[in-house]
Amino acid sequence: MQYGSDWAMPLATMDWPHGSVVLNLFGRSNSSPPEFLVRPFSDAPPSFYPAWNRKNIIQKMSDNKVSPVGALLSGRSLAKDAVEQGNYSLLNKFALCESKAPIKVSAAKDPLEVEFASNKFYALCGLGGILSCGITHTAIVPLDLVKCRIQVNPDKYKGVFNGFKVSIKEDGVRGLARGWAPTFIGYSMQGMFKFGLYEIFKVEYHHILGDENAYLYRTWLYLAASASAEFFADIALAPMEAVKVRIQTMPGFPTTLAKGFPKILAEEGLSGFYKGLVPLWMRQIPYTMMKFACFEKTVELLYKHVVPKPRAECSKGEQLLVTFAAGYIAGVFCAIVSHPADTVVSKLNQAKGSSALDVAKKLGFAGMWKGLTPRIIMIGTLTALQWFIYDAVKVSFHLPRPPPPEAPESLKLKWAAQGKVIQ
Repeated sequence: MQYGSDWAMPLATMDWPHGSVVLNLFGRSNSSPPEFLVRPFSDAPPSFYPAWNRKNIIQKMSDNKVSPVGALLSGRSLAKDAVEQGNYSLLNKFALCESKAPIKVSAAKDPLEVEFASNKFYALCGLGGILSCGITHTAIVPLDLVKCRIQVNPDKYKGVFNGFKVSIKEDGVRGLARGWAPTFIGYSMQGMFKFGLYEIFKVEYHHILGDENAYLYRTWLYLAASASAEFFADIALAPMEAVKVRIQTMPGFPTTLAKGFPKILAEEGLSGFYKGLVPLWMRQIPYTMMKFACFEKTVELLYKHVVPKPRAECSKGEQLLVTFAAGYIAGVFCAIVSHPADTVVSKLNQAKGSSALDVAKKLGFAGMWKGLTPRIIMIGTLTALQWFIYDAVKVSFHLPRPPPPEAPESLKLKWAAQGKVIQ
């Protein structure tokens, strides 16, 4: 799209329940708008506004009882004067352009699509997190059990294959499933908060930063949103994680959740469930920051440099394949950055009365990297499957999946004025 200095006003054709109306966004309508367009904003269809900016506009218009048409018309002179003074902040709201061809503003093609950033949207994202984290973590309990045992007793369990061999010899094949119940419950709760709150924080931080800064500093936005979400997710996970690790690594400890949970509560009180919370944050927050930021950037780069066509032209299956690949790449980095803290958590829940610092000193630098290979395999596969399931839930429940990020028009205008290449 080319931009000029004549401030030509684009037309917007809107299909309303009462018929079609063509509006000049900075002038007058080509026909009289339906009656409900001049009533207070609360009566206007939500699709009139871009989803990513709707919240702020809704609040302002609701407070002032301004109609949608009135709001657009009143911004005409303000937008023009502001741009002439070098202030482009209003362009995202009024989209000045040279072309006078009508711009179709219509509802989503999918009639079942859930409104972006609505309560239903966030609730279904939480459900996607429950399914993606609960199912995947439970599926790899045998590998997780061996990994934990290597971390807390490397002299006995000398590697992945040896760990499986010794575990099967001592407990049988059924013993590999130890800890499945706290794993399923704990990571389902964690997934609900992790993915659900990530979507909420991402939208809220976007509103705080504004469109331009949210694009320019999008990696920092992903990092901040994921860290904020994981902080709360780990509080939900900690009790079940404490039970799981003891079931898997402490000889003589009950082998079921029904017996293990009351034992910790009776002997140590509620604090027994949260003694590993700080090292859990140390493990999970860097892991989740890498998981989300690396995934988002990898998806962006794959569509930009690897996939031979835009995402909008890819089938749902092709999009999910890209999701899986980006998830696995992100998972490898996740495993590396979070492994030392993971080893401390495993050892801490086994060693009564010890602090995270005590355990770290005892393990030493090399000791904190024990079990890295199985964890890379586990977390790489785990992260890829989690993103695949989460994205599949979004597709199944008709949740909007925003395309790879693109610079807002106001930023493109600034770059063009400065002679920069538009990104």
